[in-house]
Amino acid sequence: MSDHQLPHEKGFHVSWDQLHRDARALAWRLDGKGPDNGAWRSIVAITRGGMAPAMIIARELDIRVVDTVSIKSYDHQAQSEANVLKAPDPELVGDGTGVLIIDDLVDSGRTLEKVRELMPKAHFATVYAKPKGEPMTDTFVTGVSQDTWIFFPWDMALQYVEPYRGTD
Repeated sequence: MSDHQLPHEKGFHVSWDQLHRDARALAWRLDGKGPDNGAWRSIVAITRGGMAPAMIIARELDIRVVDTVSIKSYDHQAQSEANVLKAPDPELVGDGTGVLIIDDLVDSGRTLEKVRELMPKAHFATVYAKPKGEPMTDTFVTGVSQDTWIFFPWDMALQYVEPYRGTD
């Protein structure tokens, strides 16, 4: 038996319902923690994974100003150098004061490190965090082991699965 596991062998499957619950839990942790009498000025979602949690958090915290930052740090399930493809509106975010940066997951922390260069005073929040990336996030909901591959609902499709025992 090989010691090497494929991503699905140590996978954490997240349903839409679970993501919604976890993003709401993140919103509750962030509620009242902004620098403007507890309020946040805006949200910047890290695309693409941060968009769904950012939408839920924006709704829960009644934040109407939402922008995106596009970072590419994966090629075919392997991490690569983090590159900014699209930065948020500099007039909107400034140095990041009062801005929530939202992503689905912090893995190595390289993506958040790159975004922190753009907005050093922003508050970084992720739904899930792996140990190597935890120091780069200010708030997260669920920690997972470094060798766990998270399957997000936007990466999955429903399909029929044969029963484990027999076909009767």
